Amino acid sequence: MADSKANVLVVFYSRDGSVEALAKAVAEGARAAGAEVRLRRVLDIVSSAVMAHVPGWEDRSKRMVAEYGAPTPAEVEWADGIVFGTPTRFGNSSAELKAFIDSLGGLWFQGKLNGKAAGAFTSTGGPHGGNETTLLSLYIPMAHLGFIIVPNGYTHAKLFEGHGTPYGSSSISGQKSTPPTADEIEVAKHQGARITQVAAALKAAR
Repeated sequence: MADSKANVLVVFYSRDGSVEALAKAVAEGARAAGAEVRLRRVLDIVSSAVMAHVPGWEDRSKRMVAEYGAPTPAEVEWADGIVFGTPTRFGNSSAELKAFIDSLGGLWFQGKLNGKAAGAFTSTGGPHGGNETTLLSLYIPMAHLGFIIVPNGYTHAKLFEGHGTPYGSSSISGQKSTPPTADEIEVAKHQGARITQVAAALKAAR
């Protein structure tokens, strides 16, 4: 009998820790739902000189890369479900996460991403800072790569209360890098479980 346990890869970029906290919650929810989970942080694409302009940026980057490691195309191929996390950058994905997505052309060309479940989560500086547009911007490459896009919808009570979005989990960090609230973490855990359930079903159907 084929193994129906889903492999879930959580790929994120975080500079100040808000997206990292959501990523950990997504991973926790996926594990609780029975997935084999890998949590990875994409690399920075700017120089140390640029990072030095933001206190603590390089230190946090080194800590996260050491803790999680960087994702590889081989891990994307391994995964049955992938959840991408990014801070909002002018209403769009961070360049760091987008650079990793752009590196998946070889897998796309071979059709190896077709039928995998995928979702997205984000953190932004304000309530109208582009969290929904950022999530939707990630739907576009997901569609091109052949993923089955799995939104949150309104599948958890906290979403009806305004925590997160139907497109994916989110938080508002403000100007002081405020961590996600307990409600936002709960929605992120739910997203991880939901992706796992869909990924497992798709894997079993194959």
